[in-house]
Amino acid sequence: MTRPVLVTGADGFIGSHLVETLVRQGRSVRAFCCYNSFNSWGWLDTVEKDVRAGLDVVLGDIRDRHCVEEAMRGCGSVLHLAALIAIPFSYRAAESFVDVNVKGTLNVLEAARRLSVDRVVQTSTSETYGSAQFVPMTEEHPLSAQSPYAATKIAADQMALSYWRSFGLPVAVVRPFNTFGPRQSLRAVIPTILTQLLDGAPTLHLGALDPRRDFTFVGDTVAGMIAVHDHPAAIGQVINIGSGHEVSIGDLARLCMAVTGREAELKQETARLRPVDSEVDRLLCGNEKALSLLGWRPTLVGEAGLQEGLSRFADWLRNPDNRARYVNVDRYVV
Repeated sequence: MTRPVLVTGADGFIGSHLVETLVRQGRSVRAFCCYNSFNSWGWLDTVEKDVRAGLDVVLGDIRDRHCVEEAMRGCGSVLHLAALIAIPFSYRAAESFVDVNVKGTLNVLEAARRLSVDRVVQTSTSETYGSAQFVPMTEEHPLSAQSPYAATKIAADQMALSYWRSFGLPVAVVRPFNTFGPRQSLRAVIPTILTQLLDGAPTLHLGALDPRRDFTFVGDTVAGMIAVHDHPAAIGQVINIGSGHEVSIGDLARLCMAVTGREAELKQETARLRPVDSEVDRLLCGNEKALSLLGWRPTLVGEAGLQEGLSRFADWLRNPDNRARYVNVDRYVV
């Protein structure tokens, strides 16, 4: 595929890392970023000048099918990441999540179908599984929406797969588990913990401490997404990307203390807790399919790998230019 790769959600956390990697691999990339009146490209504003120089950036809105089709015109493939992702916000704004996550995905699929695009990679989430009914959680794990966010991602994934079955559109679904690393927003638990520790907070304000998660460093997630994009065997498949290692949020906080050299008391705040039936208690990735089908494997594995990733993220946050982008740390961000 020699035509450009379109990346939607290119201005976000994972999207900006994905774009950066694709450009450094020598690929032609068109970055679809959410329009704003500040003429900002989001996190792409911070990448190296040689990467920005190699980009074709289009500002638009994933909810507008005309914007999406024009952005896709001339592209050979699509890595679709544009989405609303904050679970607590989905309790308040479910309709917005339907508009962006479901209708936005439909716009991508319809444009890809009309333009005869060679490949569409739909980005899913481990939240579509809900709390683990068995571990490790393979792609055969039942889907269970425990939040409006998860429901919209299930709908988007199934819409994508239906276009493969109904129209032969070459679609693959990549399902990352909890990704972390530089540029991740304060709506996620790891930057919430690290920024509080690095600011010298005596108390860490957190939600539930018992849920267990499989955290994957962003570089490994990006490599997995590119492997799904590149491999013909991924067409028509759902493929998990995760480290295969789990940790409780409480133990995660203690690992963060170890890498920052700071100690703090852990405090659960009611405002940060999900409704009881909405909390996902355990996520642990079964990644054998990615290993065997794609040859992908995480570079940071086990507790040592998680600690290394946390250390890299903490070092990145210690840079004043990076830390300046994290404001109002004392406020709870949904």
